[in-house]
Amino acid sequence: MTSLKTSAVVAALAATALGAVACDNSRLTDVNENPNAATSAPAPALFTNATRNAVSRWFGAGYDMRGTEFTAQHHAEVQYPDEDAYKRLQGGFTTGIFDGAYQVEQEDFQKVVDAGTEANNALIYGPALVMRTWGFGYIIDTWGDVPYFDALKGDVVGSSFSPNYDKQQAIYADFFTVLNKASVDMAAAPASGIADLGGADPIYRGKRLPWQRFANSLKARFAMRIVNVDPATAKTQFLAAMAAPGGLFTSNADNALFNWPGDGVYDNPWAANLKTRDDNRLSNTLVDIMAPTGDPRLPVYGMPAESDNTFRGLKNALSQGEASGFLTTTSRPGAIFFPGATAYGTFGGNGARLPSYLMTYAEVSFLLAEAAERGWIAGSAATFYNQGIQASMEQWGVTDAAAIAAYLARPEVAYTPGAAGLTKIAIQKWIALYTDGGQAWAEWRRTCLPATIRPGPTAITNEVIRRFQYSTTENAVNEEGEASAIANQGPDEFLTRIYWDKNPTAAPTWIPGCGVR
Repeated sequence: MTSLKTSAVVAALAATALGAVACDNSRLTDVNENPNAATSAPAPALFTNATRNAVSRWFGAGYDMRGTEFTAQHHAEVQYPDEDAYKRLQGGFTTGIFDGAYQVEQEDFQKVVDAGTEANNALIYGPALVMRTWGFGYIIDTWGDVPYFDALKGDVVGSSFSPNYDKQQAIYADFFTVLNKASVDMAAAPASGIADLGGADPIYRGKRLPWQRFANSLKARFAMRIVNVDPATAKTQFLAAMAAPGGLFTSNADNALFNWPGDGVYDNPWAANLKTRDDNRLSNTLVDIMAPTGDPRLPVYGMPAESDNTFRGLKNALSQGEASGFLTTTSRPGAIFFPGATAYGTFGGNGARLPSYLMTYAEVSFLLAEAAERGWIAGSAATFYNQGIQASMEQWGVTDAAAIAAYLARPEVAYTPGAAGLTKIAIQKWIALYTDGGQAWAEWRRTCLPATIRPGPTAITNEVIRRFQYSTTENAVNEEGEASAIANQGPDEFLTRIYWDKNPTAAPTWIPGCGVR
């Protein structure tokens, strides 16, 4: 969907130019109107397109498969391992991710929010607020301080094309406010006689209760994210999320997922990447945790190596010469992610239609387990923990009850209270977040688990990176704003810690030397 944010600027320039040669300027801005073309898109169409673009961005090749899946060490790079070594994650290479998020989907979500607000229709603006916040979550947890309060206003008269950078702490506070508003307002919307997004909503088909639960569950995610730096606010907002209208996810039926048509145009972004590239292998970090416990998800997450039909992980950030020797002796991603015929072999077949998971009941269960272990809520941490593993198994199609029970009973997996329990929760959440590298990386930064995540031999830093560098476009057009962020946050470098990552030793699971090679 083409952005309309320049229309106001064009109109203003046209009026200025014509005003110099004409006396009657009462209808001068009509010159900018094409009677045969729409000047705005309907909110439902904008919502559909924005959601597709957002999911493609954060679960696609650039950010996820060739970025955070390596950083979180679900995957390792077997060909051209520059991203795995952080070389191609520098600002010049990730500029398109940062810029595009603002210019495309975030702007469109804002337009839907504006249209729904003008119509006083929470069933239009509520889902858009949730998705706008979901997208901003990836932005701020990847870069830290960013334009937020003054962003997405390029077509508003008097607004700036160089918006201020806002502190991540303030943005998080607004997340809590916005998500609460979305949940409460959707609950209060009339039961009938008001239009919703309907079929234009590719996630919940316009149904209000699932959107309320998504808003609240997302709020719980963000609340736990800040626990190391502001435990009081974290607890308050977590409890508020549970108490909000609709509550949290209650089963896998509530999962926020995007179903891809798989028509060759709109395909699951993993399948689209795997159709032409053979770069990704399971990281040995993942395999070394899953294989010894007989995790039933491993044959779903990956395929046995061609060489000996066993699951073998690849060490992260090897040199090109070393990595290429493991093409056939390490595990590719699972067959379910492949579209069938690829440029280098035939695998799977239905991967183009595989849904992308924006947030899951498994993640919510692990959030509840951690909250229970911390004493925030009543209930058994062990019960929530087992519930999370069970939900993750079912999400990925594992239905063998005996295999699941045997896995839960293993000493390495069975829940134990205290710091040991928090360790197991963190590791199981990291496993369950497979395909969502951005969230897995954020959780590793918060918990320092798995403790085996460390930079590979050719990585350009001796520590696992804590953030991405700012867009080079921002360096050129918003230098003052970026400078204010650097003054507050620290240098525009990989190892600068963002707001909620400033107090790592507060994590009960933190260990000295976390993430250091």
